[in-house]
Amino acid sequence: MAELQQMGIKDAAMDEWGYVYATVPSTSNKEVPVICFCAHVDTSSDSSGENVKPIIHHGYDGSDIKLPDDGLVIISPDEHPYLKKKIGEDIITASGTTLLGADDKAGVAVIMDMINFLMTHPGIKHGAIKILFTPDEEIGRGVDKVDLKRLGAEFAYTLDGGERGAFEDETFSADGATVTFYGVSAHPGYAKGKMINAIKLAAAFIEGLPKNNFSPETTTGREGFVHPVQLSGIAEKATVQFIVRDFHTPKLAEYENFLKEKMDEVVALHPGSRGELIVKEQYRNMKEILDQYPAVAQYARDAMKRAGVEVTNMSARGGTDGSRLSFMGLPCPNIFTGEMAFHGKHEYVSIQDMQKSVETIVHLAMIWEERSQ
Repeated sequence: MAELQQMGIKDAAMDEWGYVYATVPSTSNKEVPVICFCAHVDTSSDSSGENVKPIIHHGYDGSDIKLPDDGLVIISPDEHPYLKKKIGEDIITASGTTLLGADDKAGVAVIMDMINFLMTHPGIKHGAIKILFTPDEEIGRGVDKVDLKRLGAEFAYTLDGGERGAFEDETFSADGATVTFYGVSAHPGYAKGKMINAIKLAAAFIEGLPKNNFSPETTTGREGFVHPVQLSGIAEKATVQFIVRDFHTPKLAEYENFLKEKMDEVVALHPGSRGELIVKEQYRNMKEILDQYPAVAQYARDAMKRAGVEVTNMSARGGTDGSRLSFMGLPCPNIFTGEMAFHGKHEYVSIQDMQKSVETIVHLAMIWEERSQ
């Protein structure tokens, strides 16, 4: 917020929930649809993001990148083949003990640089541009408290994509599923014939899941999955939490019915026990909405081409703030920033990729103005 104000954005403000709102004023005499650029300020909890020490590797030479604070953390182009395309570029990494947080600090940086460029080049024609920085994206609550009326945009773009040229107008559809087993507790010294250990029921249930499909570690491309993310319990009650993902929304119900069948099978083998499945919707495939507004995606692709970037249409095996924003009435695909190997200590980003992202969204703002009446 402070940096935005320093750049001359007079309405830059943060609300009580940690959302930052701002407006780059229009320089056009036309009625231009108001667009928004959005990025999230939180980083993944899968790896520590505390006291990150970023390192710039100037003129990357194509060799392994050894991170100084942990000799076991090596970013190798053999494991990260995109690095082979980055020879000669400037690569930012962390130091080996934390993630970098380029997901989504890169998106924040790209948007801030775009704002700075437009504010210092008032001759460039564009409509009003809204800025939104969100918290809590990594736990699926990034837009829980967003005020779309205050934002005042008609269309939006998240800056939260990977390799240069990546454009995502499709994400997984997602549910959360909780399977709870209820056993029977008894004093362990006198439990014979009485105790039904809910932890063991949960263990048998997880063991009964498929080994060669159905899971993140065995699927790719357009395959969906069911993924246990947390297990907790005592002898009387044990709970397994899942995330359920697929590009085709109706398939979520198939996966959830499968979980219920497996749960019922375990319960049937242990008379006196009980199982419960609760499903909650998390987000839906944004393509269901974006297909209704083809210009939103087309303008982004055209902007990449103007920036000299080859477009790669991709489907995100995950979700972004744009997934939920699209269904809240703000169609919102995702544009590349260069962030790679996110959520871990191998995370890296190319400065040149970020710069191409800046160029892309400057051109995108110009295209919206040019094609308005």
